[in-house]
Amino acid sequence: MPDGRSSAEQRVERVVHHEDPADALRWRVGDVTVTRVPEGVIEISPRWLMPDLTRELLAGVGDWVESYFTAEGRMLLSMHSFVVESGDLVVVVDTCVGGHTPRPLPGDDGFGTRLEQALPGGVESVDVVVCTHLHFDHVGWNTRRVGDAWVPTFPNARYLVSEEELRATRADDGMEVMEPSVTPRAERGLLDAVAPDHHIDGCVRLVPSAGHSPGHVCVEIESAGERALITGDSFHTPVQFAHPEISATYADFDPAAATTTRERLIDELRDSATLVFGTHFAPPTAGHVRRSAGGTWFEGWVPDPVS
Repeated sequence: MPDGRSSAEQRVERVVHHEDPADALRWRVGDVTVTRVPEGVIEISPRWLMPDLTRELLAGVGDWVESYFTAEGRMLLSMHSFVVESGDLVVVVDTCVGGHTPRPLPGDDGFGTRLEQALPGGVESVDVVVCTHLHFDHVGWNTRRVGDAWVPTFPNARYLVSEEELRATRADDGMEVMEPSVTPRAERGLLDAVAPDHHIDGCVRLVPSAGHSPGHVCVEIESAGERALITGDSFHTPVQFAHPEISATYADFDPAAATTTRERLIDELRDSATLVFGTHFAPPTAGHVRRSAGGTWFEGWVPDPVS
């Protein structure tokens, strides 16, 4: 997500919030459990990522956005993974920034411990890691550094990425993710390039959503008559439900296509029972897309404790 400013200027803009483990959120979607595992929540100027998200526009959206911005209008951008437990299958969706390489956004070495604690059988129990796309803040914990080698964080997992996303990143690895985060799995034959609508099991599948990146995917969960969608970076903030035309200009591969994808998803989600999990949404992180006289908005939902 480079914006042309020096790294020193970028660092000044960020305030990192590390969450208490007691704040962990878990949801049920039918018979599937989804757990949010946070790496951290940061404050950024919205203009750093979305230059068209002005204070005036934000002020006109409504007070429902207060959970996702500070009182001074700074965006709360969350870095977290989702652990999806579907029967005996354990899936991790996106693996955040990582704590081992310099990146424009801060990682956290403590994330590995939180992730281990959230997994029913530790990192060895993970069957599948889904990369919604191959940007640095979604693949950082695919591997960890041990000595001079990049060692897979999830030794028994297969890593899934859409065919187009892998092809495009191999052709242009501007974020330098292949060598540390992708190639070590490919060399072991454990990286699967799949169709953008690939079914992982009977409840979990990928949903094509190109725009933010060439082969971006969301993750859909359907179980026992309930449905949920993990957004990846098709949305960075719930404000985009009200204003899908606002793109992450400094990060989107194709802002026009990203807007078209958001509009399509909003049409599907608005006033439906589908629970939406925002991959960068600060808590409450999940909710429903609603329609009112004032326009489209996002109703956050804090789940009851899941045993």
